[in-house]
Amino acid sequence: MAVGLRPFTQRTGDGAGEPVLNTDSGEELMHVQPGVSIVLANRPPESPGTLYISTQQVIWLNDIDRNRGYAVDFLSLSLHAVSRDPEAYPSPCIYTQIETGDDEDESDSSDSEPTETLDLSKIKEIRLVPSDPNQLDTLFDIFCECAELNPEPCDEGEAEGHNWVFSADQMDDAAGEDAADHFSANPISGIGYSNGDHDLVQNVLQLQIDDQRFEDAEEMERETNSSHH
Repeated sequence: MAVGLRPFTQRTGDGAGEPVLNTDSGEELMHVQPGVSIVLANRPPESPGTLYISTQQVIWLNDIDRNRGYAVDFLSLSLHAVSRDPEAYPSPCIYTQIETGDDEDESDSSDSEPTETLDLSKIKEIRLVPSDPNQLDTLFDIFCECAELNPEPCDEGEAEGHNWVFSADQMDDAAGEDAADHFSANPISGIGYSNGDHDLVQNVLQLQIDDQRFEDAEEMERETNSSHH
């Protein structure tokens, strides 16, 4: 179940400290990126902090105020992407969408002041703005790696309907080599990664499979007609 963005204050060590991870569940730290500002929804960016990416969650800690920090599980991230379009946001950043489990409009709370009164559970998007934009691709790759470690849980029936990660051999068997040319076994693109509902990709792949079967059926019909003549 998506729990959304939440406050995070569990630190260890002196100074700004480091986040306390859930090592009992096997959580490991994957990457540390200093000099990252965080933007919650449409609010102004907060003062730079340090970004910690673990195998289970994304954590941002303010470098000065030990009581200010945020975390979101990878299971709650429905999408993450690199944004370099100044029309979308003035600074290059990692853009993420968060599943909150709440369909209500969060605009009232997302623009409220101060941060302490903000309902983090209603925040549906955040931006992570590194002071060094050259780190964006590295951050994106790590996000992708960790997202793959946290696949969206679903029942067995749903898994059959939404399993869109195929090996090349599986795709060749199902839809012919044309489908393998259009889809990679790796669902990561250079633009973004979706860890949510993949109906669109599944439907496109199914369309290719159906097209292939339709072509095969036409060919068999032609061969049958030819043999009758």
